[in-house]
Amino acid sequence: MRLIRSLTNLKHFSQQPEAPLANGCVATIGNFDGVHLGHQTIIDQVREKSRELGVPSVVMVFEPQPREFFQGAEAPPRLMPFRQKFEALMESGIDIVLCLRFDEKFRSYSGMGFIEDVLIDGLGVHHLVVGDDFRFGCDRAGDFALLRRVGEERGFDVENTRTVEVAGDRVSSTRIRQVLTENRLEEAEALLGHPYRIRGRVVYGQQLGRQIGAPTANVLLPRMPALRGVYVVFATIEDGRVLDGVANIGLRPTVDGKQPSLEVHLLDFAGTLYGQRIDVVFRHFLRGEEKFDSVDELKHQIARDFENARAWIDNSTT
Repeated sequence: MRLIRSLTNLKHFSQQPEAPLANGCVATIGNFDGVHLGHQTIIDQVREKSRELGVPSVVMVFEPQPREFFQGAEAPPRLMPFRQKFEALMESGIDIVLCLRFDEKFRSYSGMGFIEDVLIDGLGVHHLVVGDDFRFGCDRAGDFALLRRVGEERGFDVENTRTVEVAGDRVSSTRIRQVLTENRLEEAEALLGHPYRIRGRVVYGQQLGRQIGAPTANVLLPRMPALRGVYVVFATIEDGRVLDGVANIGLRPTVDGKQPSLEVHLLDFAGTLYGQRIDVVFRHFLRGEEKFDSVDELKHQIARDFENARAWIDNSTT
Protein backbone atom coordinates (compact mmCIF):
# COMPACT_ATOMS: atom_id res chain seq x y z
CA MET A 1 0.00 0.00 0.00
CA ARG A 2 1.18 3.51 -0.82
CA LEU A 3 0.47 6.91 0.73
CA ILE A 4 0.47 9.87 -1.66
CA ARG A 5 0.42 13.35 -0.15
CA SER A 6 -0.41 16.46 -2.21
CA LEU A 7 -1.67 17.06 -5.72
CA THR A 8 1.91 17.61 -6.94
CA ASN A 9 2.97 14.13 -5.84
CA LEU A 10 -0.23 12.67 -7.28
CA LYS A 11 0.55 14.03 -10.74
CA HIS A 12 4.10 12.67 -10.50
CA PHE A 13 2.79 9.17 -9.73
CA SER A 14 0.20 9.31 -12.49
CA GLN A 15 2.52 10.53 -15.26
CA GLN A 16 5.43 8.08 -14.94
CA PRO A 17 5.18 5.03 -17.26
CA GLU A 18 5.68 2.50 -14.46
CA ALA A 19 3.85 4.50 -11.78
CA PRO A 20 1.03 2.83 -9.82
CA LEU A 21 -1.55 5.17 -11.38
CA ALA A 22 -0.24 5.08 -14.94
CA ASN A 23 -3.33 3.15 -16.06
CA GLY A 24 -5.84 4.96 -13.85
CA CYS A 25 -7.75 3.65 -10.84
CA VAL A 26 -11.03 3.03 -9.05
CA ALA A 27 -11.52 5.62 -6.31
CA THR A 28 -13.71 6.81 -3.49
CA ILE A 29 -13.66 10.07 -1.53
CA GLY A 30 -14.50 10.89 2.09
CA ASN A 31 -13.31 11.44 5.64
CA PHE A 32 -13.35 7.73 6.51
CA ASP A 33 -13.22 8.71 10.18
CA GLY A 34 -13.39 5.49 12.17
CA VAL A 35 -13.26 3.21 9.10
CA HIS A 36 -16.57 1.79 10.35
CA LEU A 37 -18.88 -0.85 8.84
CA GLY A 38 -20.27 1.63 6.32
CA HIS A 39 -16.78 2.60 5.21
CA GLN A 40 -15.75 -1.04 5.00
CA THR A 41 -18.65 -1.72 2.63
CA ILE A 42 -17.56 1.20 0.40
CA ILE A 43 -14.01 -0.15 0.42
CA ASP A 44 -15.35 -3.55 -0.64
CA GLN A 45 -17.16 -1.87 -3.58
CA VAL A 46 -13.95 -0.13 -4.63
CA ARG A 47 -11.79 -3.23 -4.34
CA GLU A 48 -14.27 -5.40 -6.25
CA LYS A 49 -14.33 -2.95 -9.17
CA SER A 50 -10.55 -2.42 -9.11
CA ARG A 51 -10.00 -6.18 -9.42
CA GLU A 52 -12.50 -6.33 -12.27
CA LEU A 53 -10.75 -3.51 -14.17
CA GLY A 54 -7.20 -4.49 -13.20
CA VAL A 55 -6.28 -1.06 -11.81
CA PRO A 56 -5.39 0.14 -8.27
CA SER A 57 -7.96 0.97 -5.60
CA VAL A 58 -7.72 4.49 -4.12
CA VAL A 59 -9.23 6.19 -1.07
CA MET A 60 -9.00 9.99 -1.12
CA VAL A 61 -9.05 11.77 2.26
CA PHE A 62 -8.25 15.30 3.42
CA GLU A 63 -6.12 16.86 6.17
CA PRO A 64 -7.47 18.69 7.99
CA GLN A 65 -10.93 17.27 7.48
CA PRO A 66 -13.14 19.87 5.78
CA ARG A 67 -15.28 20.55 8.87
CA GLU A 68 -12.10 21.09 10.89
CA PHE A 69 -10.96 23.66 8.33
CA PHE A 70 -14.26 25.54 8.42
CA GLN A 71 -15.18 25.11 12.11
CA GLY A 72 -11.81 24.93 13.85
CA ALA A 73 -12.13 23.96 17.52
CA GLU A 74 -15.91 23.68 17.10
CA ALA A 75 -15.59 20.77 14.67
CA PRO A 76 -16.83 17.36 15.88
CA PRO A 77 -14.25 15.18 17.66
CA ARG A 78 -12.38 12.66 15.56
CA LEU A 79 -12.82 8.95 15.99
CA MET A 80 -9.17 8.36 15.08
CA PRO A 81 -6.06 10.39 14.21
CA PHE A 82 -4.73 10.32 10.64
CA ARG A 83 -2.02 7.70 11.19
CA GLN A 84 -4.51 5.28 12.74
CA LYS A 85 -6.91 5.90 9.85
CA PHE A 86 -4.13 5.19 7.35
CA GLU A 87 -3.26 1.95 9.17
CA ALA A 88 -6.93 0.88 9.16
CA LEU A 89 -7.21 1.57 5.42
CA MET A 90 -3.98 -0.36 4.85
CA GLU A 91 -5.41 -3.31 6.77
CA SER A 92 -8.57 -3.14 4.62
CA GLY A 93 -6.57 -3.94 1.47
CA ILE A 94 -6.73 -0.56 -0.29
CA ASP A 95 -3.80 -0.03 -2.69
CA ILE A 96 -3.33 3.75 -2.39
CA VAL A 97 -4.40 6.41 0.09
CA LEU A 98 -4.35 9.90 -1.40
CA CYS A 99 -4.23 12.58 1.30
CA LEU A 100 -4.78 16.13 0.04
CA ARG A 101 -4.29 19.21 2.18
CA PHE A 102 -7.59 21.01 2.66
CA ASP A 103 -6.66 24.70 2.77
CA GLU A 104 -7.92 27.98 1.36
CA LYS A 105 -6.45 27.22 -2.05
CA PHE A 106 -8.04 23.79 -2.21
CA ARG A 107 -11.46 24.91 -0.98
CA SER A 108 -11.56 27.51 -3.78
CA TYR A 109 -11.55 24.80 -6.47
CA SER A 110 -14.62 24.91 -8.68
CA GLY A 111 -16.54 21.68 -9.07
CA MET A 112 -15.24 21.26 -12.64
CA GLY A 113 -11.71 22.22 -11.57
CA PHE A 114 -11.72 19.43 -8.99
CA ILE A 115 -12.96 16.91 -11.53
CA GLU A 116 -10.41 17.95 -14.17
CA ASP A 117 -7.32 18.41 -11.97
CA VAL A 118 -7.81 15.70 -9.37
CA LEU A 119 -10.08 13.00 -10.75
CA ILE A 120 -9.12 13.05 -14.43
CA ASP A 121 -5.59 14.50 -14.73
CA GLY A 122 -4.41 13.30 -11.32
CA LEU A 123 -6.07 9.93 -10.74
CA GLY A 124 -7.16 8.99 -14.25
CA VAL A 125 -10.26 7.62 -12.58
CA HIS A 126 -12.17 4.87 -14.40
CA HIS A 127 -14.79 4.30 -11.73
CA LEU A 128 -15.78 6.48 -8.78
CA VAL A 129 -17.76 5.34 -5.72
CA VAL A 130 -19.38 8.20 -3.76
CA GLY A 131 -22.63 8.84 -1.93
CA ASP A 132 -25.43 10.52 -3.87
CA ASP A 133 -25.32 13.33 -1.27
CA PHE A 134 -21.60 14.00 -1.94
CA ARG A 135 -20.82 17.70 -2.47
CA PHE A 136 -17.52 19.23 -3.53
CA GLY A 137 -15.89 22.34 -4.96
CA CYS A 138 -16.23 25.99 -3.95
CA ASP A 139 -19.50 26.59 -2.09
CA ARG A 140 -20.22 22.84 -2.49
CA ALA A 141 -21.43 23.53 -6.02
CA GLY A 142 -20.38 20.11 -7.36
CA ASP A 143 -22.66 17.13 -6.76
CA PHE A 144 -23.41 13.55 -7.76
CA ALA A 145 -25.36 14.65 -10.85
CA LEU A 146 -22.40 16.70 -12.11
CA LEU A 147 -20.05 13.76 -11.61
CA ARG A 148 -22.40 11.46 -13.53
CA ARG A 149 -22.79 13.93 -16.38
CA VAL A 150 -19.05 14.60 -16.73
CA GLY A 151 -18.30 10.91 -16.34
CA GLU A 152 -20.52 10.07 -19.29
CA GLU A 153 -18.70 12.70 -21.36
CA ARG A 154 -15.15 11.85 -20.23
CA GLY A 155 -15.33 8.08 -19.91
CA PHE A 156 -15.61 7.23 -16.20
CA ASP A 157 -18.46 5.65 -14.26
CA VAL A 158 -19.97 6.93 -11.01
CA GLU A 159 -21.55 4.50 -8.56
CA ASN A 160 -23.58 5.27 -5.45
CA THR A 161 -22.34 3.87 -2.14
CA ARG A 162 -24.22 1.01 -0.51
CA THR A 163 -25.97 1.88 2.75
CA VAL A 164 -25.25 -0.20 5.86
CA GLU A 165 -27.76 -0.26 8.71
CA VAL A 166 -27.47 -1.58 12.25
CA ALA A 167 -30.60 -1.77 14.45
CA GLY A 168 -32.61 -0.02 11.72
CA ASP A 169 -30.43 3.10 11.35
CA ARG A 170 -27.62 3.99 8.96
CA VAL A 171 -24.08 3.51 10.24
CA SER A 172 -22.22 6.84 10.22
CA SER A 173 -19.33 8.54 11.98
CA THR A 174 -21.83 11.00 13.49
CA ARG A 175 -23.85 8.17 15.03
CA ILE A 176 -20.71 6.53 16.42
CA ARG A 177 -19.52 9.81 17.98
CA GLN A 178 -22.87 10.14 19.70
CA VAL A 179 -22.86 6.65 21.21
CA LEU A 180 -19.25 7.10 22.35
CA THR A 181 -20.11 10.42 23.98
CA GLU A 182 -22.78 8.49 25.90
CA ASN A 183 -20.24 5.73 26.74
CA ARG A 184 -22.24 3.04 24.95
CA LEU A 185 -19.12 1.10 24.08
CA GLU A 186 -20.81 -2.14 23.00
CA GLU A 187 -23.05 -0.25 20.56
CA ALA A 188 -20.02 1.60 19.17
CA GLU A 189 -18.31 -1.76 18.63
CA ALA A 190 -21.33 -3.02 16.70
CA LEU A 191 -21.22 0.04 14.41
CA LEU A 192 -17.45 0.03 13.94
CA GLY A 193 -17.13 -3.71 13.42
CA HIS A 194 -14.43 -3.76 16.10
CA PRO A 195 -13.93 -2.38 19.64
CA TYR A 196 -13.20 1.34 19.86
CA ARG A 197 -9.46 1.90 20.15
CA ILE A 198 -6.87 4.67 20.03
CA ARG A 199 -3.33 4.08 18.81
CA GLY A 200 -0.47 6.45 19.45
CA ARG A 201 3.11 6.95 20.56
CA VAL A 202 4.00 7.15 24.24
CA VAL A 203 5.58 10.50 25.17
CA TYR A 204 7.04 12.04 28.32
CA GLY A 205 4.39 13.61 30.53
CA GLN A 206 4.49 15.58 33.77
CA GLN A 207 5.55 12.44 35.69
CA LEU A 208 2.74 13.12 38.20
CA GLY A 209 1.44 9.56 37.94
CA ARG A 210 4.84 8.17 38.86
CA GLN A 211 5.07 10.53 41.84
CA ILE A 212 1.74 9.34 43.26
CA GLY A 213 2.39 5.65 42.66
CA ALA A 214 0.36 5.28 39.46
CA PRO A 215 2.76 5.63 36.48
CA THR A 216 1.06 6.12 33.14
CA ALA A 217 1.88 5.79 29.47
CA ASN A 218 0.92 9.16 27.96
CA VAL A 219 -0.32 9.64 24.41
CA LEU A 220 -0.94 13.18 23.16
CA LEU A 221 -4.05 13.61 21.04
CA PRO A 222 -4.29 16.23 18.28
CA ARG A 223 -7.97 16.89 19.04
CA MET A 224 -10.39 16.18 21.85
CA PRO A 225 -11.80 12.67 21.29
CA ALA A 226 -15.43 11.58 21.59
CA LEU A 227 -14.68 9.70 24.82
CA ARG A 228 -13.92 11.56 28.02
CA GLY A 229 -13.41 10.08 31.47
CA VAL A 230 -11.88 7.01 33.10
CA TYR A 231 -12.14 3.56 31.51
CA VAL A 232 -11.08 -0.04 31.91
CA VAL A 233 -8.91 -0.84 28.89
CA PHE A 234 -6.54 -3.37 27.52
CA ALA A 235 -3.45 -2.26 25.67
CA THR A 236 -1.19 -4.00 23.21
CA ILE A 237 2.43 -2.89 23.46
CA GLU A 238 5.18 -3.28 20.86
CA ASP A 239 6.43 -6.65 22.12
CA GLY A 240 2.96 -8.08 21.51
CA ARG A 241 1.82 -8.34 25.13
CA VAL A 242 -1.82 -7.47 25.85
CA LEU A 243 -2.19 -5.90 29.30
CA ASP A 244 -5.16 -4.78 31.38
CA GLY A 245 -5.19 -1.16 32.43
CA VAL A 246 -7.06 1.94 33.50
CA ALA A 247 -7.11 4.95 31.18
CA ASN A 248 -7.97 8.60 31.68
CA ILE A 249 -8.83 10.50 28.52
CA GLY A 250 -9.45 14.25 28.49
CA LEU A 251 -7.79 17.44 29.72
CA ARG A 252 -6.66 16.44 33.26
CA PRO A 253 -8.46 19.36 35.00
CA THR A 254 -6.88 18.74 38.43
CA VAL A 255 -3.47 19.70 37.03
CA ASP A 256 -4.81 22.39 34.65
CA GLY A 257 -4.21 20.35 31.53
CA LYS A 258 -4.50 22.21 28.22
CA GLN A 259 -3.73 19.52 25.64
CA PRO A 260 -6.05 16.51 25.21
CA SER A 261 -4.27 13.36 26.26
CA LEU A 262 -4.70 9.68 26.89
CA GLU A 263 -3.03 8.40 30.08
CA VAL A 264 -2.91 4.62 30.56
CA HIS A 265 -1.87 2.87 33.76
CA LEU A 266 -1.10 -0.77 32.97
CA LEU A 267 -2.02 -3.00 35.90
CA ASP A 268 0.75 -5.32 37.10
CA PHE A 269 3.28 -3.88 34.65
CA ALA A 270 6.74 -2.58 35.48
CA GLY A 271 8.83 -0.83 32.88
CA THR A 272 8.88 2.16 30.56
CA LEU A 273 7.25 2.51 27.17
CA TYR A 274 8.59 5.90 26.06
CA GLY A 275 8.80 6.15 22.29
CA GLN A 276 6.80 2.98 21.70
CA ARG A 277 3.44 2.80 19.95
CA ILE A 278 0.56 1.50 22.03
CA ASP A 279 -2.88 0.27 20.99
CA VAL A 280 -5.56 0.98 23.61
CA VAL A 281 -8.99 -0.70 23.48
CA PHE A 282 -11.77 0.77 25.63
CA ARG A 283 -13.79 -1.89 27.44
CA HIS A 284 -15.82 -0.32 30.25
CA PHE A 285 -16.69 3.17 31.51
CA LEU A 286 -15.79 3.78 35.18
CA ARG A 287 -16.51 7.49 35.76
CA GLY A 288 -16.46 10.92 34.20
CA GLU A 289 -13.49 13.26 34.29
CA GLU A 290 -13.39 15.27 37.51
CA LYS A 291 -11.42 18.14 38.97
CA PHE A 292 -10.21 17.38 42.50
CA ASP A 293 -9.29 19.96 45.13
CA SER A 294 -5.88 18.42 45.71
CA VAL A 295 -3.45 15.89 44.30
CA ASP A 296 -4.06 13.85 47.46
CA GLU A 297 -7.76 13.54 46.62
CA LEU A 298 -6.83 12.55 43.08
CA LYS A 299 -4.48 9.88 44.44
CA HIS A 300 -7.24 8.34 46.57
CA GLN A 301 -9.69 8.34 43.67
CA ILE A 302 -7.15 6.67 41.38
CA ALA A 303 -6.74 3.90 43.95
CA ARG A 304 -10.53 3.42 43.91
CA ASP A 305 -10.47 3.38 40.11
CA PHE A 306 -7.87 0.59 40.13
CA GLU A 307 -9.95 -1.40 42.63
CA ASN A 308 -13.13 -0.98 40.58
CA ALA A 309 -11.28 -1.88 37.38
CA ARG A 310 -9.91 -5.10 38.86
CA ALA A 311 -13.39 -6.04 40.12
CA TRP A 312 -14.89 -5.48 36.65
CA ILE A 313 -12.09 -7.47 34.98
CA ASP A 314 -12.58 -10.35 37.43
CA ASN A 315 -16.34 -10.39 36.82
CA SER A 316 -15.96 -10.20 33.05
CA THR A 317 -13.67 -13.22 32.93
CA THR A 318 -15.73 -15.54 35.16
